[in-house]
Amino acid sequence: MLVTDAPPNPWFSWDYVTRNSSDIERALSQHVSLTLQAVVIALVIALPLAAVAHLRPRLAAPIVGSAGVLYTVPSLALFALLAPYTGIGRATVLIGLVAYALLVLVRNVLVGLQGVDPAVTDAARGMGYGRVRMLLQVELPQALPSIVAGVRVATVTTVALVTVGVVVGYGGLGQLMFRGFRSDYHAEIMTATVLCLVLALVGDVLVVFVGRLMTPWSRSTRMLADSAA
Repeated sequence: MLVTDAPPNPWFSWDYVTRNSSDIERALSQHVSLTLQAVVIALVIALPLAAVAHLRPRLAAPIVGSAGVLYTVPSLALFALLAPYTGIGRATVLIGLVAYALLVLVRNVLVGLQGVDPAVTDAARGMGYGRVRMLLQVELPQALPSIVAGVRVATVTTVALVTVGVVVGYGGLGQLMFRGFRSDYHAEIMTATVLCLVLALVGDVLVVFVGRLMTPWSRSTRMLADSAA
């Protein structure tokens, strides 16, 4: 009986990367675009919802509760429920990702607005600021650290959730993972996994960087505290 060695199947293979660079670039581009669009759309929806909840406290529980209900639906079930109406592909995945990011963003924006120092709002009120003007020019800027924290969490979780979109044929790097698992191709699985981790890390760092640019006063406060210490 002739026994032959099994072909090599390493977990890390630069040869795989070079031979499949076009597939990897396409999947990575799809993953990045889905993540960016989902987080931006969710933030655009979350800001007015949280503002309404802040201005009308009676509506806070229904708004946060509704977002919480969407968050509790398993991702596979949500994509399956959406598919008959939105079809198989990008739209279904994007709607699902936005739904999952909403709870984190709405809650963080609302917490940030509610955590504004009352002395600041009292001073703005004494200067003649109306309710809407105070929200836009005083409370939202003061809530930025909490909003940035929510965007960080939403970005990292969205990067992970995009891979689940493979069930409706649009999962970014998840497509490579699924194909690798089906064919038992270790290098394909590991390459997609590592790229997801790198993408989550890069996204988190970029959000922190942008957040610091938008809140220069927080850096000044930390510097004063350090110098006083």
